[in-house]
Amino acid sequence: MDIIITLIVGCVIGWLAGLIFKGSGNGLIINILVGLAGSWLGKWLLAKVLPSGTVWDIVSAIIGAVIILAVVSFIRGKK
Repeated sequence: MDIIITLIVGCVIGWLAGLIFKGSGNGLIINILVGLAGSWLGKWLLAKVLPSGTVWDIVSAIIGAVIILAVVSFIRGKK
């Protein structure tokens, strides 16, 4: 059950990151995948800095997703 909640939250985080990082033009599917990866990255990067808790987990996931979305947009823009 925990993995299902993680997937759902990751999808929502990807959508939110797409709204925050406007103009990337990556599409909904890429944003959802970025949200899933960003949730993991944010939790991994900010686990020692931010306190534990649902709100801070969401904040760290959004930060991680925006970072990954910026990198993806940068790489796709280089083509």
